[in-house]
Amino acid sequence: MELSDPATVSTVSTGIPGLDHILGGGLPAGRLYLVEGAPGSGKTTLALQFLLSAPASESTLYITLSETAEELRGVARSHGWGLDGIELFELAQAEQALGADREQSVLHPWEVELGETVSLITAKVEQASPARVVFDSLSEMRLLAQDPLRYRRQVLALKQYFATRRITVLLVDDMTGSGGERDSHLHSLCHGVITLERLTLDFGAARRRLEVQKMRGVDFRGGYHDMRMQRGGLVVYPRLIASEFHTPYAGDPTPSGVIELDAMLNGGPLRGTTALILGPAGSGKTNLALQYIGAACRRGERAVVYEFDERIGTLLLRAQAMGLDVHAHMRDGLLYIRQIDPAEISPGEFASMVKCEVEENGTRLFLIDSLVGYMAAMPQEQQLLLQMHELLAYLNQQGVLTLLINSQHSLVGSMSAAGLNISYISDAVLLLRFFESGGRVRKALSVIKNRGGPHEDTIRELRIDSRGVRIGAVLSDFHGVLTGVPEYVGSMEALLGDRVHGK
Repeated sequence: MELSDPATVSTVSTGIPGLDHILGGGLPAGRLYLVEGAPGSGKTTLALQFLLSAPASESTLYITLSETAEELRGVARSHGWGLDGIELFELAQAEQALGADREQSVLHPWEVELGETVSLITAKVEQASPARVVFDSLSEMRLLAQDPLRYRRQVLALKQYFATRRITVLLVDDMTGSGGERDSHLHSLCHGVITLERLTLDFGAARRRLEVQKMRGVDFRGGYHDMRMQRGGLVVYPRLIASEFHTPYAGDPTPSGVIELDAMLNGGPLRGTTALILGPAGSGKTNLALQYIGAACRRGERAVVYEFDERIGTLLLRAQAMGLDVHAHMRDGLLYIRQIDPAEISPGEFASMVKCEVEENGTRLFLIDSLVGYMAAMPQEQQLLLQMHELLAYLNQQGVLTLLINSQHSLVGSMSAAGLNISYISDAVLLLRFFESGGRVRKALSVIKNRGGPHEDTIRELRIDSRGVRIGAVLSDFHGVLTGVPEYVGSMEALLGDRVHGK
């Protein structure tokens, strides 16, 4: 398809920044567009945002065949809006608008012939001279027409009428008149088609999404885009495409502040990479990640923690027990911790949240705790791991270090990654395990992958206490390493003691 030159096409805002971004700036002016979706999907809210975003110099008109003006005002009040700047035209009160001499005081749509209905609408348009019009909804016009051919001819006549006046029109269709099916003939008549969907999950808040079906002459962003309905209107989260973003950066190592740990990764994981910390519950994954968080804050770099599993209060107590002053970093604006409520966030909204942190706040390190919690928070989403891959690719191209925590199924005896094939999206993998020695259960750390350079292939003891993260010497005398519960049979002097030498 030959696309129009964006510099020569005048566009109008939809009133929704995310949707304008998807459309490459907005809707081409003076065209007829279809907004379709089942009842409750957000069509009226989108239509009102479209009219409210018009500049003060433009007049706007909302033609309602289904809802009353008071019902529309109720929708507006729920979002904190006023409709004083919008001309409302109810077909049920059309005789007052035309000053016609009729016996009825209220004229209902189903009592008016289609030709007369259209005459009332065009008369109101001539009177108001609007630059933007919303026609809500086409289902009532189908009822009036009764014949599909007559209905399509009338829609075509309306399109030609509005086109000669350079009016930008939204036709709203709740799809009830077409049995819930999309009207392909209507799609062909309109310059563009925007579809809204509301999906009810087995548990949690309903998911909403938007798709631009067509937009003639516009290089729009296709596919589904997550959407949220909140006070203030619809918020659309454009689907993230990592290849569109790249910022030059130096891929230098990110140190943890623990000499032995940094040595295992040849200085630390590189900026612009993803590091996976894998291990059973209680093995120290979050504490190890907090060591990198604390080191970044001490360097003056902003870090963000997205907590899917643990409560923030518990995380803060854990950091305090390690000797990390996270409260000071939070006061200085260097650390932000956000609790993510399960079943209340979509992948698109989460990606938008992360993108905002990078581009507006300059965040250099992210911690997602954990991947299992992320998956559990969005159980019925499709291609969730693929969306996570796109998000991580974006962060990598921004030179951000991302730490992912993932738990194994069981405490001991398992080397699996909780059924998730996530190793391919990670540039470095740190494996934490328990091992037995002298009647005690201890923790071990090893690096099993590092795309950013060389790494140690050894096993070292890991100790986390009030003195923070401590890494012991290389341990070589193990039995049963591949079982997931290795047993150390070497010298006890090589193990970390409960006291530091000299104290």
